[in-house]
Amino acid sequence: MIDKRAERIKEIVEEKKAEDVEIIDTQDSDYFVDRVVVATSLSDKHTAALLDILKEKLKPEGEQFLKVQEGDEWIVIDLGDILVHLMTDAYRKKYKIEEFLKELMNKNERS
Repeated sequence: MIDKRAERIKEIVEEKKAEDVEIIDTQDSDYFVDRVVVATSLSDKHTAALLDILKEKLKPEGEQFLKVQEGDEWIVIDLGDILVHLMTDAYRKKYKIEEFLKELMNKNERS
């Protein structure tokens, strides 16, 4: 079920021209969610538009947006067991979310 939901998010943002969409399985880690979806937006306005389309498409499907945090060029959406990061390329390169999560996963595998 969670994989279908994450794939649905990926499908929606890719339809709206998000780039380099990645789903990271964090279920077997100490991270607070089971999946993370990271997508690159084309601009700050595109980031906001992606949030709007996700709400429009997912709320009728029963998805609950527990919390949304917004910056100038990034948005983080908390869906409970899935976290969605929408950010411009500059912010994605700056924060390196995927690297952080992969490092966390490797740390858990070594423990």
